[in-house]
Amino acid sequence: MSAAAAMALRWIVLLFFLGLAAAKLTGDTETDVDEGHDWDIFNINEAAGLDLLEGDIEQEETDSRNSIIGDKYRWPTTVPYYLEDSLDMNAKGVILKAFDQYRLKTCIDFTPWTGEENYISVFKGSGCFSSVGNQHVGKQRLSIGRNCDRLGTVEHEFLHALGFWHEQSRADRDDYVNIMWDRIEPGKEHNFKTYNDAVSSALGVPYDYGSVMHYSKTSFNIGSEPSIVTKIPHFMDVIGQRMGFSASDLTKLNSLYKCTKSSAFVDSCNFELENICGMIQGPGKAKWEQLSSASGGPQTDFSHMGQCKGKGYFMHFSTASAEPADRAFLESRWLYPKPGVQCLQFFLHNTAAADDVLNIWVREYDEVNPGGKLKLFKSISGGVMGSWELQNINLNVTRKARVVFEGVRGKGPSKGGFSLDDINLSSTKCPQHIWHIRNITRLLATTPAGEKLYSPRFLSPAGYSFQVGVYINGRSDRPGYMATYFYLTSGPNDHRLKWPCPWQQATMALMDQHSDVREQMNMHRMITTDPDKMSSDGTEFYWDDPRKVGSKVTASDGSSYYRGPGTGTSSFITHSRLKSRNFIKGDDAFFLFSLEDISDLLASQPLVRPAVRTDGRPVKAADQGAPPQGGAGNPTVVTAVVCSTAAAMLLVTTVIVGKAWRLRRRQESDEVGIIQDMPGLIEEQPTKDLTSVFTTP
Repeated sequence: MSAAAAMALRWIVLLFFLGLAAAKLTGDTETDVDEGHDWDIFNINEAAGLDLLEGDIEQEETDSRNSIIGDKYRWPTTVPYYLEDSLDMNAKGVILKAFDQYRLKTCIDFTPWTGEENYISVFKGSGCFSSVGNQHVGKQRLSIGRNCDRLGTVEHEFLHALGFWHEQSRADRDDYVNIMWDRIEPGKEHNFKTYNDAVSSALGVPYDYGSVMHYSKTSFNIGSEPSIVTKIPHFMDVIGQRMGFSASDLTKLNSLYKCTKSSAFVDSCNFELENICGMIQGPGKAKWEQLSSASGGPQTDFSHMGQCKGKGYFMHFSTASAEPADRAFLESRWLYPKPGVQCLQFFLHNTAAADDVLNIWVREYDEVNPGGKLKLFKSISGGVMGSWELQNINLNVTRKARVVFEGVRGKGPSKGGFSLDDINLSSTKCPQHIWHIRNITRLLATTPAGEKLYSPRFLSPAGYSFQVGVYINGRSDRPGYMATYFYLTSGPNDHRLKWPCPWQQATMALMDQHSDVREQMNMHRMITTDPDKMSSDGTEFYWDDPRKVGSKVTASDGSSYYRGPGTGTSSFITHSRLKSRNFIKGDDAFFLFSLEDISDLLASQPLVRPAVRTDGRPVKAADQGAPPQGGAGNPTVVTAVVCSTAAAMLLVTTVIVGKAWRLRRRQESDEVGIIQDMPGLIEEQPTKDLTSVFTTP
């Protein structure tokens, strides 16, 4: 090698390492899970070389384009499922979150397979696809492949499995959209076929541009021109959404399965009706009032904020007009949630004095306490906030109960009070953290592309510190989108945590601020920390201790910490979708964050076999696939039944094993020795048992 060449090589190496050092000192390393694309289902499948019916429908050999017509294609309302080992860990977590959405908004539930004749087996195939309806083939496969691990995509594929074609396959499709046949990729025209009323039913629901089952405007197109043009131009940027179920999607699914109530929903109230959702006032002269504006409080309700002045109501307890030590009780109607964890969500406008208090109780009824006993779940002190703030409180109710809001007047002077609106209760776990972004319209108008806004730092139940960065106006290479990235940050518990960070799933959700949780279409994205993932140069573990792999950051208060590399998406949501729905209300937006341990999903789901089909034929091993390979801790699977007693024992065993797997999945330990009161950190704490047993006040 010549001297000049050797010198050039030395400069290249030096510049490389200087670049690495500069990245650590001045900027964040980021990985885009979407690789710079706004992937839709059909783009994913096309890139994988799949040529499926309508882009993502797999036909069994005996399938002749069956559709939602015919009860034989219905599943029971509790659908057995099996998660195969081939699935990515993040996909497993997303699938379970999608099941939670089905439980919250429909009567459809999903339960681990325990030997039922027909079940849905989810695996990592080459793309995202499913059959339509219950095909009665035993193991019915559904693929959640690479880049398919989005909540709306999973909901879409399971809607196929439950019996739905795409929205634009309806017989009346041509009344609402124009198919631009000359812009469709040659050989793909069959994907735009419609089905007449003898094959597919719209269930009496109008055409839905906002359906999660609708093609996007560029599906199977040539070049950049749309292949679908809506006859009402407003809906051009609406079709193809993958945020989640639309209201019409839910109407059709609930109609098809004759749902009268959802599995997990408990109650919702926006106080628009005079009966205030059946709530009752407690004893005493101090009362809550149903108002559209309050002196010293909000001038508008939250439900209709910014839509129509003077419209809408909320409940208000005026501490300004109450006497010192006065108490006002607002109690829900009798509620019957599923035993276990519930999420109480509401908006609070707090202009009370510093020594005023809002207590949130649950009154549970049983034979010993027919008048009910009260358990305190949270106390919120007064303090002028001047805005509607989202509150999430985890409850633990096991029987018939009421939720009780108690306003307490302190001793000092007060000019305001407490106001409540948009209360929702569901049998789900609350998000751990809330990030309230104010003045978002101004931020959208003034923030340059490529400039990032960071959330506060938060602590997870396991003790990991994390942060989310948002490009309000997108990255410089992806204008027109909001981009979001998740980062681990240094925190007070790092010395006792496992590194590289193993299997923590981050959920980043932009809240659709609809008053009824069943109609919210939050935009979700999930990221999971893989402890084996390496940096791009292969020298470091990507999710290692931020003090090792991160860059030093100085916070606005002058303190410093380390921020590790980030992972997220440059196409979280388009600006047109951001300005739709209720993502922005009163010039505010809310992000909901959680960081949960999903390492239990590393274990194989127990695999069992039903003894016989309903037609009496034995089930072939090939029908079920090979059992997952596991270690010594895996449950033993009985594969032969030699008598009726053994068959009964097998059935009991498989049910118990399945239930145990489901319970293990749903249990989370909240006993974490987290250092408290660290500046700049917001901790997610388990609800403390503040139990003080009282009789009716």
